[in-house]
Amino acid sequence: MNIKAVNQVVTDRYAIYEGDSCELIRGIPSDTIHFGIHSPPFEGLYKFSNFDRDISNNDTDGFWTHYQFLIQELLRVTMPGRIHAVHCMQLPTSKIRHGHIGMRDFRGEVVRAYEDAGWIFHSEVCIWKDPVVAQQRTKSIRLLHKQITKDSAISGQGLADYMLMFRKPGDNPDPVDGMFDRYVGTGLDISDEAYRHYCANPPDGNPNWRPWPMDQWRSVLVWQRYASPVWMDINQTRTLQYRAGRDEKDEQHISPLQLDVIERCIELWSNPGDVVLTPFLGIGSEVYGAVAAGRKGIGFELKPSYFRQAVRNIAELDEAKTVNLFAMDGAA
Repeated sequence: MNIKAVNQVVTDRYAIYEGDSCELIRGIPSDTIHFGIHSPPFEGLYKFSNFDRDISNNDTDGFWTHYQFLIQELLRVTMPGRIHAVHCMQLPTSKIRHGHIGMRDFRGEVVRAYEDAGWIFHSEVCIWKDPVVAQQRTKSIRLLHKQITKDSAISGQGLADYMLMFRKPGDNPDPVDGMFDRYVGTGLDISDEAYRHYCANPPDGNPNWRPWPMDQWRSVLVWQRYASPVWMDINQTRTLQYRAGRDEKDEQHISPLQLDVIERCIELWSNPGDVVLTPFLGIGSEVYGAVAAGRKGIGFELKPSYFRQAVRNIAELDEAKTVNLFAMDGAA
């Protein structure tokens, strides 16, 4: 790669760069990224910095012109047959900005933009979110119980998150294979004790039943949960620490993607040792998740305070690795 940035940290496990992703991504050779994942700025909803180059500071037309360039570059650098995952949500409208309270199909706009660039719309998953927490955070009258007693024609459901997966056309030269040996989320028991219970309790009325080997049993259970079109078991509070990434020029809060989502997507669509790219590094969540899962991470971040926090967050993995090595030496 030939990438030059204002600041950068490059190791044998990750490379993160401070600068404009639309420029920096040009330094990545074509067909070299195994998997990508990011959460784009939700057009018109959050403002992350005061930079002119920040995609979140564009109006509607400018946003899509800006983002479309990056979508095309993501297609170029991704290996044939491999996937890029995009986190998004539907966007609310307001009386002040739009003249009415309702919703806008941002999810659909993202799908059309990727298809227009040549991506294949591969799959999607809906991620459940607690409407009580959403109301406390957004103060939306749509979610207030007292609105039901006034006029429920205004009332509506909370906004879920979506992961949209897009595949680059062509045959994948390096298949993503192997059974799942762990579960990212809550509420699924794949312990040794659970396996012994499974083996000791054959299904009724099936005298020819034979238990699966433990690794296959675990993998099937995990896949059944991952294959669900709605992920109900994502821990909404499991995110990287973000407060130190803010500065006085932030107009609104930042919103790191949940680590459960990142880790699950990486486990589903990449192999150990693969290169995982995020064009919006933020505070480092996607690269952190990639490195923790035994992949190699690449990330770009425009805002200096976010980049500095990403450096600190991802460095914790290096510190943990050092501690583990010392522990192994001590055990020996």
